[in-house]
Amino acid sequence: MRRVQLFHLAHARSGDKGDTANVGVIALRPEFYPALVEQLTVERVAAHFRGICLGGVERFELPNLHALNFLLHNSLGGGGTVSLKTDAQGKTLSTAMLRIEVEIPERLAVDLAAGAPRG
Repeated sequence: MRRVQLFHLAHARSGDKGDTANVGVIALRPEFYPALVEQLTVERVAAHFRGICLGGVERFELPNLHALNFLLHNSLGGGGTVSLKTDAQGKTLSTAMLRIEVEIPERLAVDLAAGAPRG
């Protein structure tokens, strides 16, 4: 197994709904999805966003899209219209999510290093 940052395996997109940030993580290749499901747990994401996400974390699986969606409750300082945070809509949280390190099988790591197609 080899540790890599999530950005090698997935795209991410984030936004807001009131005081809840929404972060979607989409596998670049279907074979990456099982590692995302196994390793991007609610507990792991909550720990990664400790100090930002002050409420609970929910995870939704979208296997037909090879994607996961996370809701980070109470993480935007009240939401875009009332927050004093620089990123009151949570747009940078997708980039922060992609910094998580995950473990992948060595054969997938070799494909990544060799520049195998990502999509």
